[in-house]
Amino acid sequence: MRGSAIMFCILPPTQLALGHLAKTAVDNASGLFNLMRNLGGAIGIALIDTVIYTRAPEYAQTIVERLLAGDMETVQSLDIPPDVLTSAMADPSQQAKLAPFIDKIAFVDAINDAWALVAVLTIATLVAVPLARRAPKTGTANR
Repeated sequence: MRGSAIMFCILPPTQLALGHLAKTAVDNASGLFNLMRNLGGAIGIALIDTVIYTRAPEYAQTIVERLLAGDMETVQSLDIPPDVLTSAMADPSQQAKLAPFIDKIAFVDAINDAWALVAVLTIATLVAVPLARRAPKTGTANR
């Protein structure tokens, strides 16, 4: 049931891309369309992974710097138990206890960046859609 809605995302672009072609051209065009869709998905996933896994360490480093500077807003955003924070600040060997809290927030922030990138690309695509030209109608198209 959960995956059935994906068909509402796949069928309209497929119809837009292949609906105007003659039946003899649909086989080759369908293969090319699927190739490009899979390639686009692979590039998209690679781009998202790159954003997440390059930004998360940067966010973690920023959080560590803020904690060392004594930023209480950062402490509150991490939701660190007071006893863990106190022991980690008092004894540098205990700072590893903070790592799960820092990593979680850094990863969430990196995922937020990836979603923002997806949103910007989606908006750019939606802006470009009205600029697309329709294919000329031919008498050989069979729908």
